[in-house]
Amino acid sequence: MRAAGYASGVLFNLVFADACRLCEQPLTNVSRIPVCPACLSLPQPLSAEFFCRACRTPFIDDYPLDEEGLCSACRESLVNFDTAYSFGSYEGPLRKLIHLFKYGKVETLAAPLSKLLIQALPMDQNFDAVIAMPMHWRKRWERGVNQAELLAEPVAKRYRLKLSGNLRRKRYTKAQAGLTELQRRENLKGSFIVKAPENIRAKRVLLIDDVFTTGATLRAAAGTLQSAGAARVSGLTLARVDRRGFKEASTPSGTERRPALLAGIGVN
Repeated sequence: MRAAGYASGVLFNLVFADACRLCEQPLTNVSRIPVCPACLSLPQPLSAEFFCRACRTPFIDDYPLDEEGLCSACRESLVNFDTAYSFGSYEGPLRKLIHLFKYGKVETLAAPLSKLLIQALPMDQNFDAVIAMPMHWRKRWERGVNQAELLAEPVAKRYRLKLSGNLRRKRYTKAQAGLTELQRRENLKGSFIVKAPENIRAKRVLLIDDVFTTGATLRAAAGTLQSAGAARVSGLTLARVDRRGFKEASTPSGTERRPALLAGIGVN
């Protein structure tokens, strides 16, 4: 049976020639996903010795963390969400898969990528509502689909919930890439709205997106949900930009602390 399955896969790819979009080796399995099983298994969970206790940002050492295990963003109350889970670091095979899914429009990757999202969640966590990061109707029209919704639907099913569409994007914003943290916050100010606050009040909300870069979008959305009465807002992303190479540096006045970048790691 195994030999017959392999033979049918080879025959399928002789007729419908294709190669893995990651390793470029011929596909030998019949699948709607243009990535071989070996490459799909490559992404590894985020691993670091030190994490911020609140936002779960990983660091290379404990220098940025205070005695309570909090990073500067959490100490200065810049974080609106209660915690943020991510499967892995935004690099290597995981980054390639996300790009293929998001920009290559390979929507069939939603299923295997959603499994990675579920792996990132602690088993003892429960939620009352699952929300995908919303897109403005204009941006959704331009892209054709909200990839965050495709990722979030299987997660909602895991909790036997229907994906909530209660959070809306009411203002079209320019792309966040290339903006400073302050510019990102200004760009997102007033961009979210909760359609029916009574459906959010006192609920534990899981907010899902693809990549955690600086967290500005997640903070803005979580702040809106909290203002609507959510009891707890947790973020969940496939990947986060790797801050394990960051150290916090004081400004000359010593009144402000920001991440200083070490070699080899970039951040939008």
